[in-house]
Amino acid sequence: MEELPQLPPEVWVYIFSYLSTEEKHTVRSCCRYFKKLIDHPSLWRDYTVVLSDLRRYTYGFWDTLRHRKLTRVAVRHLRRKEWRRLVKFLPSLTAIVFVDGGRLYKKKYLDNLSRFLDLRDVGVRNATWDEAMLGRALSEQLHERLTHLSVCNVRLPCTVEFINTVSFLVNLRYLLFHQQGEGYGLDTVRPVPCGVFHNLLLNLKKLKHLSWGMRGEPPEPLPDDYLSPPDPLQPVRYGGPALTSLELVDYPETILPENALRSLTSLRSLTVRYRYIREGIECRLTSWLSPLQQLETLTIIGGNSLATYTTTIPSSVTRLTLRVAITLKDMDSIAPKVPALEHLDIEQNRSSGSLCRRIPMLFPQLRTLRIRFFRREPEKDLLSLHRLRHLVQLELLVERSFILRDYLNGHPWPSPCVQELINQLRELSENRITVITTMRQRNPLRECDCVWEGD
Repeated sequence: MEELPQLPPEVWVYIFSYLSTEEKHTVRSCCRYFKKLIDHPSLWRDYTVVLSDLRRYTYGFWDTLRHRKLTRVAVRHLRRKEWRRLVKFLPSLTAIVFVDGGRLYKKKYLDNLSRFLDLRDVGVRNATWDEAMLGRALSEQLHERLTHLSVCNVRLPCTVEFINTVSFLVNLRYLLFHQQGEGYGLDTVRPVPCGVFHNLLLNLKKLKHLSWGMRGEPPEPLPDDYLSPPDPLQPVRYGGPALTSLELVDYPETILPENALRSLTSLRSLTVRYRYIREGIECRLTSWLSPLQQLETLTIIGGNSLATYTTTIPSSVTRLTLRVAITLKDMDSIAPKVPALEHLDIEQNRSSGSLCRRIPMLFPQLRTLRIRFFRREPEKDLLSLHRLRHLVQLELLVERSFILRDYLNGHPWPSPCVQELINQLRELSENRITVITTMRQRNPLRECDCVWEGD
């Protein structure tokens, strides 16, 4: 300790806030003083710890979690006694996500959730229920507590019954529902009837964020007002919640009509994840985007050619994600439509050409930039990005399959060639740009790219 700088504890805590989880644990093992500082609650705010087989954890482990004031956990299959142990050691949990149970569950399995008096967020991933997942008794106990509910890749006995139960959770602000199937052993997903979906929206008046799985919807288009339930007292008016973000997952192009989003005037963020592309099908995005002149964030994953809707992207968009085949011509047509764009996420594919060379001229206001590389590494034109005067963060992302295929002989990511380009870019920008190199892989807490977070 005598060799350490004599800094106040709060300064050390601030320094430690820049460390990764692994680095924090390394520093924690240095001495008792650092161990105490590393466990400061401010360093673990919104951190999620993954728990399984609770019997193997010591009292010291639980003391550490309590000292850090952890409020978010992800749990794998827990026996009834282990649920009680979790209530005993971490009674102040506010968020619990149940991940990959691997068994067949009954509705009573989640009954212990009602014992967490501060619980606000519940998530369920990759599990099968042979009875109602949320029983009526449990929903009545949680109906005023829950603000976030996330259900992804789950097989339910009856979708309609589940949606009707969720309708009682009147304080929900965030709802994610991506269903895997209905009934044990079936791969099909039955559509949520329009009347049931409308009842959900009419009851959840506080809902702000909706992520809705479209897989299994009927081959014929849904009603024009599927996303716009009429007010029961004034049928000519929209009666649903004032949504600020909408995500449509596994969306088939023709299911929703051209005016499906006409009533969502409060929408600030729109994400469409297409399931497949059909040749010769008219892109509905053109008509969807036209009335959304208040939109700030737009994410398109898959689907039709960019050229079919680039001219209708609202000028209010400041965050744009395009995971589609992109050309320089596409970028030239997009740039005039989004003059204030600050955040861009795109893919560098074979048809992109010298994309990095063009970006500074097309989007001079960018502050953050993410580029996903497929089948090839960043090239020398990456250095052109130093001309983005407002750029503070650049993320270079490659798929895990790319790494495994091309780096099995011990070559790391980033490769020495890419690392040299990064070093040159930092030098040219006078260290203004932070470069992050990421290898994309599946996160057990975010199956299907699901989002589970607060506002």
